[in-house]
Amino acid sequence: MSEAPSTAPVCYRHPSRETYIRCTRCERPICPDCMNEAAVGHQCPECVAEGRRSQRPARTAFGGSRAGQSGLATRSLIALNVIVFVISAISGGAKALGGSGGWFGMLGSATPVTQWGEVLGYAPYTLGGPVHGIAAGEWYRLGTAMFLHYGVLHILLNMWVLWQLGRYLEARLGPARFVALYLLAGLGGNVAAYLFTPANQGAAGASTAIFGLFAAIIIVNRRLKLDISALIPLLVVNLLFTFTVPNISVAGHLGGLVVGGVVGLILAYAPSARRTQFQVAGCAIVLVLLVVASVLRTMSLLG
Repeated sequence: MSEAPSTAPVCYRHPSRETYIRCTRCERPICPDCMNEAAVGHQCPECVAEGRRSQRPARTAFGGSRAGQSGLATRSLIALNVIVFVISAISGGAKALGGSGGWFGMLGSATPVTQWGEVLGYAPYTLGGPVHGIAAGEWYRLGTAMFLHYGVLHILLNMWVLWQLGRYLEARLGPARFVALYLLAGLGGNVAAYLFTPANQGAAGASTAIFGLFAAIIIVNRRLKLDISALIPLLVVNLLFTFTVPNISVAGHLGGLVVGGVVGLILAYAPSARRTQFQVAGCAIVLVLLVVASVLRTMSLLG
């Protein structure tokens, strides 16, 4: 007498394996090799994959990606500054490293790279030579100047502060918002230097962007209801250096501070509904205002 065929359910991925366990989402039978632990019961591989695709990525309190916790954007900005400095030092020789003037003789001399990319309004490099500067059409200087430094001491101080502030802000804002803050603050400082510095006086350094980070970190901590008492003295000390040490761009530092504060307010206090759109629009308005101010300064120099 022949045996009756088995009526036990089989795994939908392994038809030769009988099982009485079902996926809690799709209710298809699954064998032990296909089971994935879930909050309730088990799920099959296809439902697990579908859940991962539909799951919204974790966000910070300000709408940024949690990827900022790795500090990759901060590391990348530091690496870019260091690479540019190495190129500048190679082009300028030993005097480019230090002992050539500024900060009581501790800064390095100008190099062909800093001369090419610093904030310069409208002036020749040499007496009787061709005129250079932003007003002469070299608009890229408003961006390149924030990645240039005069000597080892200059870049070491700036990169140390960027490492401290950058990782903290990047973890809370996310990498994209943090980089936007850094670039807009640096641009704001360079535009301020262009507006309020003599047209033949050069200026460069990441400190324009870093002062913007100082303002932003105070605003972000206030928004998160965190203590800011340790930040205020640090900012005051840096402002005292700005106003008392020779050959520091006061306009550049203050411009970066103001623009960084404005961008910080936009990022930190954007309404939760349509937060990203509000942040993008606010940052775009800041960028447009900086461009308009630069155009007006150019017209005044050429007029």
